[in-house]
Amino acid sequence: MNISGNLKAYIPLADMISSSFGDICEVVIHDLKDPQNSVVYVSNGNITNRKVGQSFDHLIKDVLLSKDFKNDYKSNYIFRLENGKRIKSSTSLIRDINEDVIGAFCINIEIEHFLRMQSFLDTFFKEEKEEQNNRKENDINSFDNVSEIIDSLIDNIIANKDLDRMKRTDKINLLTFMYDKGIFQMKGSIDKVANKLNSSPVTIYSYLDEIKKGR
Repeated sequence: MNISGNLKAYIPLADMISSSFGDICEVVIHDLKDPQNSVVYVSNGNITNRKVGQSFDHLIKDVLLSKDFKNDYKSNYIFRLENGKRIKSSTSLIRDINEDVIGAFCINIEIEHFLRMQSFLDTFFKEEKEEQNNRKENDINSFDNVSEIIDSLIDNIIANKDLDRMKRTDKINLLTFMYDKGIFQMKGSIDKVANKLNSSPVTIYSYLDEIKKGR
């Protein structure tokens, strides 16, 4: 798979980070101009078994729509693999010279052995942890910024599609991809997608109901 010059510049950084942390660390570069096949580079892919040509999984649900997303990144969020292993991940957006979002740089670290070590130390020292409930939300990244990024993703997902020739099944397949990636968790996204597909919001709602019933 071809990788654009802007994103290719991040390959040495990806390899440096993964080699610095060893076998517990994986780095993935995404090209968000091609959302359906966004993975363009994987360094040390034995953590999540990510492959070039796959799509993103956590970008919208765990990063863009998180209250902790600020300054174009979110760090230290946890997700589980199908085998139950927990992964600590950090994701930063990549912008081009025009400040348009073109990619994402993701670091995934396997933390199971750290968690086992933490459990042992907690038991050994019998220390009680304080809960941190006073974190203040940072409003640097506004709703408009996230909305703009997701709008761009919608545009890229629909790009190069001949809308006049798209059949009902084609539209459902496209909406299924968006649904799985969390596009419709963003307020107003149904109206935006309807407009892009030259359909009514009612039609999009009916397609989504069909998709949900098939799950």
